[in-house]
Amino acid sequence: MLSNNQIKLINQLKQKKFRQQHNLFVAEGIKTVNEFLRSEFTVKFLFATDDYTNIYNVENLQIVSQAELKKISNYKSPNQIVSIFEIPEYEEIKDYGLTLALDDINDPGNLGTIIRLCDWFGVDQLVCSKSTVDCYNSKTVQASMGSLSRLPVIYTDINLFLKNDTRSIYGAFLEGENVYRSKLKSNAILVMGNEANGISQSIEKFISHKITIPHFSKDQQAESLNVAMATAILLSVFKQLK
Repeated sequence: MLSNNQIKLINQLKQKKFRQQHNLFVAEGIKTVNEFLRSEFTVKFLFATDDYTNIYNVENLQIVSQAELKKISNYKSPNQIVSIFEIPEYEEIKDYGLTLALDDINDPGNLGTIIRLCDWFGVDQLVCSKSTVDCYNSKTVQASMGSLSRLPVIYTDINLFLKNDTRSIYGAFLEGENVYRSKLKSNAILVMGNEANGISQSIEKFISHKITIPHFSKDQQAESLNVAMATAILLSVFKQLK
């Protein structure tokens, strides 16, 4: 049976300040939880219904009823399992290869999708501004579909990071150079900006190459692409480089 303290903790972890205070986050669903269990993440608590198969032999598994699971889940119809993991510490930012940097991404679903894209395209790490939404937000964790278990996400002062890095810095702008005609470098940083406002002025001064995804439609009525869509296209182009 779930204790009141456990219920209180799980509900607290829905807020960023408590996730940071306890250094814990919540993951739900068989696929997502199993991805974290097979990774190097440390599981703190595992709450599951009796039809859950404990294939990873988790010692601190606690069997709960469907009604109890519903009390701690973020969803109306929870899927067998809710777990609490420790948040790992990532300190070192690599200064080689392709790094994706995010400037003030607000939507947790967008961030989760971008994390999946980084995993898919083999981006070694994701660097986020401190104003970017928390990657351990429950919506982001779910949207990442387990990719968060394989991708280091580092929050830092983006201005300082870009200022001190010696790689070419590309930024996505509506008025940038056609990315398909640009001479891109594989050893680089790609910066993606806020959903509504794009890359901020304080970051823009560090961008050495402004690039854009051109329109191909005849009427060109679409104003812009969703930031996750744009990230997918640009990563695809960068990953074609040899």
